[in-house]
Amino acid sequence: MADKKIKVTLVKSVIGTKQDHRATVKGLGLRKLNSSSELIDTPAVRGMIQKVQYLVKVEG
Repeated sequence: MADKKIKVTLVKSVIGTKQDHRATVKGLGLRKLNSSSELIDTPAVRGMIQKVQYLVKVEG
């Protein structure tokens, strides 16, 4: 059973953002600018991405 994965890349710095947005970015497994993470496509992950959509780029 192959779960669908999505690739998330941090394209904007978290400097000057809200603390909970920084925590969400960290929860997505992103650290530095242009770092990427492959995550299983679940409603929880989609919600996290939607919260910080102005900071990340999503592929797949």
